[in-house]
Amino acid sequence: MDYGIVLRVLGFLLIIEAGAMLFPLGVALYYGGPDIMAFVITVLLTTAAGLVGLRFKPAKGVVRYREAFLIVGLGWLLASGFGSLPFVLAGSLPSAVDAFFETVSGFTTTGATVISNIEIQPHGILFWRSLTHWLGGMGIIVFTLAVLPALGIGTMRIFQAESPGPAPTKLVPRVDQTAKLLYGIYIALTIMQMVALKISGMSWFDSATHTFATMGTGGFSTRNASVAAFANPYSEWIIILFMFISGVNFSLYYGVIHRKMGILFNDSEFRFYLGTVVAASVLIAVNIASLYQWQLGKIIRDSFFQVVSMVTTTGFTTVDYEQWPELSKMVLFLLMFMGGCAGSTGGAIKQIRVLLIIKAVKRKLKRLIHPKAVLPIVVADSPVPEETVDDILVFTLFYLLIFIVVSMLLLTQGMDMLSSTSAVAATLGNVGPGFGLVGPTTNFADLTVLTKIVLSFCMLLGRLEIYPIVALVLPSFWRKA
Repeated sequence: MDYGIVLRVLGFLLIIEAGAMLFPLGVALYYGGPDIMAFVITVLLTTAAGLVGLRFKPAKGVVRYREAFLIVGLGWLLASGFGSLPFVLAGSLPSAVDAFFETVSGFTTTGATVISNIEIQPHGILFWRSLTHWLGGMGIIVFTLAVLPALGIGTMRIFQAESPGPAPTKLVPRVDQTAKLLYGIYIALTIMQMVALKISGMSWFDSATHTFATMGTGGFSTRNASVAAFANPYSEWIIILFMFISGVNFSLYYGVIHRKMGILFNDSEFRFYLGTVVAASVLIAVNIASLYQWQLGKIIRDSFFQVVSMVTTTGFTTVDYEQWPELSKMVLFLLMFMGGCAGSTGGAIKQIRVLLIIKAVKRKLKRLIHPKAVLPIVVADSPVPEETVDDILVFTLFYLLIFIVVSMLLLTQGMDMLSSTSAVAATLGNVGPGFGLVGPTTNFADLTVLTKIVLSFCMLLGRLEIYPIVALVLPSFWRKA
């Protein structure tokens, strides 16, 4: 293990985080909030820790898989640890556990909160909460690679370990160039949504914070009632559009920019994602029609908003969906497991994995009738390697096993079955709100300390797709190769 290169990369990461904190510090100064010193102290501490890391020298300058997993695992833990300091120093949260939970929820784009009254929080704190979504959406490690090409040696390992999805790919030969292209698209879409929300009637502050939360598919709002507080149909449709956009594989936008418009609908995963959103929205719209007394406009808007919010794992709400019929709630619960496309800012299992599992099941049924037939699984006119199919099946089973075990653990903490299962689904899938005790009108504040710690690690497991975190607890990981 080359600890020198690990500590050096982590040092760069903390310097980047300290730089990012200058933005909420600027907001705090602008509004003259009580959180100014909290950000000043945090920036100084984070910078100092980063400079210490930069003093270490790599032994070989090559990032292998062990170093990549350690960088990614520790990177997210360190970023969350230092990122939680403003909440503690500003007195926004009563304990370090609550602050860590809130920050992990931000960086992992989960959006589960332990703040009961959001609207009394200082502007700097609210801005930082949403900014953690934006940084975590594309990935703080990928961001480091984008601005620090000096780390170009062997950084594909880090890119693969951090990027969500079964098969992260480079758009161009160099990893740092790929990261810059992704962030260029990400920033352009961010600016577009921010301007659109401002035009719809939001203030610049609310436009920025809700854009960060949308593009990162996080869901932190500046209002207790989330997006519903604005009662603005135009803002809701803008957020629906950009939540959907954020749930698409960002590499497809690279093709669209190069005038290959057909690349979207030629992509099997995108078609499956679009079909899932439309089918689920129509099903819920029909199911809730009588409850809404056939107000067609509101029926369509609310059903599409909640479906897109759940499937992209954003977690914004415009309605108390727990008042909906049981069928609609079951649809939303299942969407919490599906997530957006691979290569998007969404969480959960991902659309491509679900699609390939369905294709694997169909192939198995065909083989019952034609046992000797050669039936490859095909996506985008290309056969999928059997190893990839096996990896996806194993990952999905691992994901569901963690869901079951942690749900059972939460039952020992006084939670009912609906609350425990939805809390795990919401955090492991980086969704945010669930049902029951953690529903759209409540939060995670009243859960036990152990529950908050466990769910914090569920968020990290979900965001990093399990393996980088699990690898760190394996004894074989620390043995000399």
